[in-house]
Amino acid sequence: MSQGGYFTSAEARKAGYSYRLQHFHRTNGNWHLMDRGIYRFPDQIDSPHDDLIRWALWSRDRQGRTQAVVSHETALALHELSDVMPAKIHLTVPPRFRKKGARASVLHRDIIPDVQIEAREGFLLTRPLRTLCDVAEGDLSPEHLAAAVRDALRKGLVRKTVLLQTPVSPHARERLREALLESDGGAD
Repeated sequence: MSQGGYFTSAEARKAGYSYRLQHFHRTNGNWHLMDRGIYRFPDQIDSPHDDLIRWALWSRDRQGRTQAVVSHETALALHELSDVMPAKIHLTVPPRFRKKGARASVLHRDIIPDVQIEAREGFLLTRPLRTLCDVAEGDLSPEHLAAAVRDALRKGLVRKTVLLQTPVSPHARERLREALLESDGGAD
């Protein structure tokens, strides 16, 4: 998975760069320190998702596995479902995840099966069906939920029957039914 020129101190160590060599490359401008333990090559072109790549690197466990999955309202925006513009980055992390998120983030805790995740360039993202279920469980406005459902159906990202059969809480089930009714039921 490409990381947009970002890499961690642990990745540099694994590639043979001691902490002393890392310091050398940082102080000589060969690497830019972007965050604690996260570097970037200076000649990289910015991507629209640099912030999400950095969050993915921040969330890695000791084995180097990404723990955070972009989810909820942020995933809606990335899938271009409704016109939601979240003020914070929504991430779902495992229940035992120990790091504290910054003010710019909202951490949700859950275990997401691999089949509900897609890999993007440098980060992981919940698939559209999971995203709709997540926001239905939350407090997204009924209007935005209906728009998201309508957009997902129109784009062929989900099917009405699958959406209605996906296991969710009774609260989310009712919200999804209302969203389907408001969006004229969509196509199947």
